[in-house]
Amino acid sequence: IAGKHAVVIGRSDIVGKPMALLLLHENATVTICHSKTPDLPAVCRGADILVAAIGRPAFVTREFIQPGATVIDVGISRLDDAAKQTAIFGDTAPRSVIGDVHPLQVAEAAGAYTPVPGGVGPLTIAMLMVNTIRAAEAHQSS
Repeated sequence: IAGKHAVVIGRSDIVGKPMALLLLHENATVTICHSKTPDLPAVCRGADILVAAIGRPAFVTREFIQPGATVIDVGISRLDDAAKQTAIFGDTAPRSVIGDVHPLQVAEAAGAYTPVPGGVGPLTIAMLMVNTIRAAEAHQSS
């Protein structure tokens, strides 16, 4: 991570800002973007590490990705509209859960990619449990 350029799409207090700080602590150069960032795809194409946490299903497409970049999809949305599912997934089996990253386009361009479902979600749940246990133990000992 040290010396890499990381772009975080999303400025929320829950994901975007903490992720930017974590990356900064690992000596990455960090750019925080959002839906109103001018020429967002061009800014993202400069990233070695791209974190998508904008809350828009399949928002990040191939045009956002520098070939070989690491793409971390933190978003999660439910697609109930069959037409939208078909538009995104084409002839493959449509899924109702999707992240902020277009799964088929980005998987082709990225060097590494965390899919939704199955990417950071299970880790988030595991860390939530670890932190809950730590808080309970701290409360118990005080």
